[in-house]
Amino acid sequence: MAFLAHAQHFNIGDNAKQVKFHFRLMRDMIIVPVYINSKGPFNFVLDTGVGFMLITDPKLVDSIDLVTRRTVKIFGSGNAESFEAYTTSEIDVKVGNAIKSSMVNAAILKEDHFGLSNYTGMPIHGLLGYEFFSELSVKINFIDSTLVVARSGMLKPFKKGIIVPLNIEDRKPYLNTAIMLPDSCLAENKFIIDLGAGHPLSLEKLQGNRDVSRKIVAANLGVGITGPINGYISRIKQLTIGKYRFYDVITSFPDTNASSRFFVARDGNIGLGILKRFYLILDYKNGLMYMKPNYRLKEPFEHDMSGIEYYAAGPDLKRILISRVEPGSAADEAGLTADDEITAVNFKNVDRMSIVDIDNLFKSQHNRNVLVEIYRDKKFETVILTLKRRI
Repeated sequence: MAFLAHAQHFNIGDNAKQVKFHFRLMRDMIIVPVYINSKGPFNFVLDTGVGFMLITDPKLVDSIDLVTRRTVKIFGSGNAESFEAYTTSEIDVKVGNAIKSSMVNAAILKEDHFGLSNYTGMPIHGLLGYEFFSELSVKINFIDSTLVVARSGMLKPFKKGIIVPLNIEDRKPYLNTAIMLPDSCLAENKFIIDLGAGHPLSLEKLQGNRDVSRKIVAANLGVGITGPINGYISRIKQLTIGKYRFYDVITSFPDTNASSRFFVARDGNIGLGILKRFYLILDYKNGLMYMKPNYRLKEPFEHDMSGIEYYAAGPDLKRILISRVEPGSAADEAGLTADDEITAVNFKNVDRMSIVDIDNLFKSQHNRNVLVEIYRDKKFETVILTLKRRI
């Protein structure tokens, strides 16, 4: 995008060696407080898969007096070809309590194509990508939900862990590593380290179109930068990062050949389903990622066992509506359908739960019975879901 021609980055104050602040982790998305032109805080997703700052909530144009310059077309990996966004003049951006922008512009969607507020159950206003990481070292602690930010090279590496080389190409971090498919063929692949992706792994192309697995689940894999991404979910046999190996990894396979849309050829991305198992330090300037395991390292990979896709709705995002039911799933067998409203789970009203609480229940244990109260045709009904592992 032409409006990103000059150097844009964030820095910390001259008197500070490092800055620490908390983030929120919602549906495996890192959400940080952002102030724009001294107004906020607004909720932004920290996303290494995005090469520029993107404001997804068009209403911010008026609420913070943003000056737009021109319209651009943005291309991405969804089903749509492109969409339009405004560019801004340089804006004053602060992340957390002391990380400030320098010469940062943003793109503002003319229409919110992501629906991240509905997906996370809390207001989301945008995505923060390359500019935040380009000149800084960023330490991410997924156990206490904190970020520590310092100048590049100023954070000490972990005493126990590994150092992973990164290549920063097209404003995104890449690594090369090996995966093993169910046919036991080991292949070197190039992946984006993608903090904005909630899945463990996504494979956008397969060499030789080999059979992946007999167990696959059709799914909406999320929303890319230009629309919904459909495909299926299965498992691969093994993923290796340095000395660490992960087995039976839940993997997303998009229908679209997303890699053909990008300037840098790649095989897919590694998301938070893997990355949150480590303490991380990202240092773009030195092309390094430091990784130290946390207690989640050996947790098994599990996927939703209900067969329900759902989202938060209503002015306070406290209603839970079903958007799709997978044929043959536990929810399908219980008679649930799209447009049903989930009002309670195990006798607890959903307005007293986060959407993550519901996620965790629905992928908790094979053969577990879960009571789900729904509202349909102006009446309430309670059904029993017997969760079943589908992949």
